[in-house]
Amino acid sequence: MIHIDQRTYSIQDGNCVIVLTPSGRLDITTAWQFRLKLQECISKLTHHVVVNLGQVNFIDSSGLTSLVAGMRDADKVKGSFRICNVHPEAKLVFEVTMMDTVFEIFETEEEALEGVPRSLTPQN
Repeated sequence: MIHIDQRTYSIQDGNCVIVLTPSGRLDITTAWQFRLKLQECISKLTHHVVVNLGQVNFIDSSGLTSLVAGMRDADKVKGSFRICNVHPEAKLVFEVTMMDTVFEIFETEEEALEGVPRSLTPQN
């Protein structure tokens, strides 16, 4: 079981951006649950997602696959998918697999939110 914090911000076009912050391990035992959460957010709530990985201290290929799937889902609906605040332990996995060149990765959540047209007002 993985805990996923979810915050929603409204953006200028009337839509919203969701920031998901999973915590713990994003591996074969939890990746499917995270994948479902991403799918639900992108298909039902918004086309714009930021994933804050500051609380994820371990990620494996299953975790990376769930992120790639989320990015593809967002691309299909002309949305945005960004990653921020990658935990130092997980950053190595992104670099070794060259996934750091695949994703839009930002140092901070604020930087990741900057590119999404919005007025940052939390909705919850």
